Amino acid sequence: MSSLRPSKGSNYPKRPMPDQLGEYRTRGWTEFASHPSTLAWATACAAFAARVAKDPAHDSWWRCARTWFVGVNILPNADDGSVGALAIPPLAGPATDFLSDQLGYQTLALDAAQISIVTSDYPGHGDEESAAAYRYRIARCAAHMDGLERILPGRRRRLSETHGFLLGIPLSDAGPEQGAFVVWEGSHEVMRAAFKERFAGVPADEWRGIDITDTYTDARQRVFDTCKATEIAPGLGCAYVMHPLALHGIAPWRGADGPPRAVAYFRPDTVEGDPAHWLAL
Repeated sequence: MSSLRPSKGSNYPKRPMPDQLGEYRTRGWTEFASHPSTLAWATACAAFAARVAKDPAHDSWWRCARTWFVGVNILPNADDGSVGALAIPPLAGPATDFLSDQLGYQTLALDAAQISIVTSDYPGHGDEESAAAYRYRIARCAAHMDGLERILPGRRRRLSETHGFLLGIPLSDAGPEQGAFVVWEGSHEVMRAAFKERFAGVPADEWRGIDITDTYTDARQRVFDTCKATEIAPGLGCAYVMHPLALHGIAPWRGADGPPRAVAYFRPDTVEGDPAHWLAL
């Protein structure tokens, strides 16, 4: 189990933030402007991302007819985000300040980052995806909530992981219509309410064995009916933090051809590892 521990000894000045905690609680996400410390990390990590995506040893991470490199937990980073062998420094900047100062994650450590890369042909229709799933990827950006898995009989869903947050660090400067990250604002509260009702009266240590498929799909539809979908496409040196219960996905590439959009994602578990704590975040 891992989460975030801010790096020690950072020498950049801390600047006043807007009400980003209020944005995070209300919208389910907040964004941070480019900062030299974050830029240094992203630039170093981008070199690794470019290499690993071309490495035949990692071909199994390609999806959607080789238009999306999934790269889950592929960065061999330490708790502070650094990779000494790759000259990637500890991750620092306003986003990690927000996580430690505003969300209270002083004692947590980063998990191994996902390196997600989408190309200008995204999404292609790969053999691994049904026609219905592909249509959903086009129409709804493959919207989902992290931490669920489909392994129950009939590929029904259950709770698998209890993340504390999602931290996105762009590794490229792709434009807003080039495979942007999409989040449904306020969706975290819709999902929270639905799961609170489903798990009511059930001990938290039993939640991971419960079939939540119908609860999830009904709540997801309520999100589509009531919440605004916002595309997020910040550039190098920026960052964004999303609530772990928020519905999100990747928009189809609509703009002109260009370099791939690459993003590093951290999804550390809550320290407690307790589903009840996760649901109350």
